[in-house]
Amino acid sequence: MAGENSIADGGAYKSDQPVKSDQPVIHTIGFTDLKDVLVKGLADFNAMPTHVIFLCLIYPMVILIAARVYAGYEVVWLVFPLLAGYTLIGPLVATGMYELSRRREQGLDISRWHAFRVFISPSFRSIGKLGALLMLIYFAWLWASWIIYEIYFGAALPTSIEDFAIKVFTTPAGWSLIIVGSAVGLVFAIVVLTLSVVSFPMLIDRDVGLGTAIQTSIRAVIANPVMMMAWGLIVTYALLIGSLPLFVGLAVVLPVLGHATWHLYRKIVEF
Repeated sequence: MAGENSIADGGAYKSDQPVKSDQPVIHTIGFTDLKDVLVKGLADFNAMPTHVIFLCLIYPMVILIAARVYAGYEVVWLVFPLLAGYTLIGPLVATGMYELSRRREQGLDISRWHAFRVFISPSFRSIGKLGALLMLIYFAWLWASWIIYEIYFGAALPTSIEDFAIKVFTTPAGWSLIIVGSAVGLVFAIVVLTLSVVSFPMLIDRDVGLGTAIQTSIRAVIANPVMMMAWGLIVTYALLIGSLPLFVGLAVVLPVLGHATWHLYRKIVEF
């Protein structure tokens, strides 16, 4: 079990256990473990509902995108890459959920404001650097999306949402765009999963340094390639389903996945 990172609920945020210098042990997991972490993630969300926080994060962006789309259709093509980017920056957004799950596991106070204790974590600088890396990957994905769009449609921008949908779903160029775009997006998603699947929770749990956290995450993926692929698919489809009802579902899906990721880390990594 991870050691407490807080002397008291209102006290300084620091570990009361010395950090071991050796590398943590990486365990292999199975499908039963994935089911278990999802059940635990849902239980954490039920005990600590944070959907209001996520609504506040999601809807300003959704409103801005919608307003820009209807003001000028030149950004219609960018809507899907922007929303698909949730899978790339999701681990950063969910850091507060890792902290809440950690506190619930240790029997500490689980008031929602504790989700923001990450800002006083000893690992805050490392978390910030890793978050900046994910943001760079996110913008690289948007740039790649623009290049792929230009390859198949040139500089011509859609005149309406209907025009864009017709070009994408009824033309060979459109289907090529879907296939190539999905393949490139998969590469970006694999990179982010490999770098962050356990590194963010690990940095919340212990002040181990960014290099150790990333190295441990890579080792975890290498030791569990099939399960990590399955986890990536679970995250992708959950985000897709959560996006369908006007993105309302993301206010539940994102925190549940965040809590579940903490429990995934606890199953895979042992100090």
